[in-house]
Amino acid sequence: MASSDPDKLMLKADKQTKLSLTRWSADWRSATALYEQAAIAYRLAKNYEKAKEAFEKASKGQEMLSSPWDAAKHMESAGSLAKELRNWSEVADFYRRASELYIECGRSQPASDALTKGARVLEEVVPEEAIKLYTDACAILEEDGKEQMAFDLYRAATSVYIKLEKFTDAAATLLRWGLAADKCNATNSQCKAYLSAIIVYLYLHDSTQAEKCYNDCSQIDAFLRSDQNRCATKLLSAYAEGDVEEIKHIAQSSTITHLDHVYWKTPTKKVRC
Repeated sequence: MASSDPDKLMLKADKQTKLSLTRWSADWRSATALYEQAAIAYRLAKNYEKAKEAFEKASKGQEMLSSPWDAAKHMESAGSLAKELRNWSEVADFYRRASELYIECGRSQPASDALTKGARVLEEVVPEEAIKLYTDACAILEEDGKEQMAFDLYRAATSVYIKLEKFTDAAATLLRWGLAADKCNATNSQCKAYLSAIIVYLYLHDSTQAEKCYNDCSQIDAFLRSDQNRCATKLLSAYAEGDVEEIKHIAQSSTITHLDHVYWKTPTKKVRC
């Protein structure tokens, strides 16, 4: 049927948005419905490029209709299609725009989730951009007092930094995670983050920075009295004495093995070389 031809639907929708001698105002409601129909039809036909364009236009239409929630949903659909097309810059742009639209709705969790979806797509192909998305997703949650919801995002960002061998940035992210945990009284997560940061500095053989990190974190009473603090004390002492066997022994302790694997495997990596 002609009415279900997505190309014709797009042409008809475009006409609804253009002013002429006989059309003095755009009919965004009719146009948006047509763009949405076309987008779905293109996607079913696996014509992802045209589907992406149709979802973009549908998103614009929903914005014009003062419906940022629906506009954000369409923008996420465009991001998903950009992924299929391996257009990585558009993936980031679409998910960022979706996030902005969710913010307009006053919805921090979907706004953060949109950035997280983009970050997960980009982790392997454009890791630097993925880190930016994760970091911005954390910031959105923290601004809304939802620090605990950001823990997985800090974990993901740190993991990407470590894969890139940007260990100083990884440690800084762990310390920010610890601060976020402190704000929501998540003591166990806080202490684990601080111990992980110390381990990362030790991996770099930067004992000065590791000691500074330890001393700074020990100003916080919760960490000072924790198992993680006692473990860090032993680890720093073993490194200072060059006691390889003791380092390996500490690395096998439950305090360290209960950390995320990407962190606790670092203390012995260079020792084994």
